[in-house]
Amino acid sequence: MPVPTPVSVPLLARTPERSAVLAAVAARVPDPRSLGRPVLVAVDGVDGAGKSVLAAELVAVLRSAGRTVVAASVDGFHRPRDVRYRRGRTSPEGFWADSYDYDALRTELLDPFAPAGSRRFRRAVRDVATDTALDLAHETGSDDTVLVVDGIFLQRAELDAWWDVTVFLQVGFDETFRRMAARDGCPPDPADPANRRYVDGQLRYLAERDPAARADVLVDNSDVGRPVLLRG
Repeated sequence: MPVPTPVSVPLLARTPERSAVLAAVAARVPDPRSLGRPVLVAVDGVDGAGKSVLAAELVAVLRSAGRTVVAASVDGFHRPRDVRYRRGRTSPEGFWADSYDYDALRTELLDPFAPAGSRRFRRAVRDVATDTALDLAHETGSDDTVLVVDGIFLQRAELDAWWDVTVFLQVGFDETFRRMAARDGCPPDPADPANRRYVDGQLRYLAERDPAARADVLVDNSDVGRPVLLRG
């Protein structure tokens, strides 16, 4: 399954149901000005669940309410290709254990928004499509920033301490692989051997971390036009 390069995400046409869910999610995000520190939000889910789109919409809703928002994706923190595939290109363990550089994610993006952080951050350290390191200039956030990060595996133990709000998008593999077949060209059948790395790696995450149960906000995003707020 090709790994998409992080890009700007077009917003969906808003149905009343989707607008209502987005408003409910936004209402769960504390105002940093009342806390005196940044607020960190994770938008989690398996590949193809619609994380990037919902995160972009959430950012738009928060900004329209006057919030200062920084948007980023864990996809900007991939490890080098030779590390990602060191257990083999089809290894589910490699997908789970080796995909992302969590030390860099914490150092470059999350640490700066901690209560005593520097507020100097970088949104990405690697271009996954070209497998090249990025030397982006540091940006400067503020105490009233909401940081919204989307991506898979965001409720891993390594990241637990960081999030003020976690959102999990619940979508079955039949639907997510249908979407990814259209988006990335992977086989649409989750049981296809070519998808084993991704299905089994994410099944491990679901089994070990139970992110749907852990999340502050749980959304059934199986129908993007009519998502359902299950909790939150």
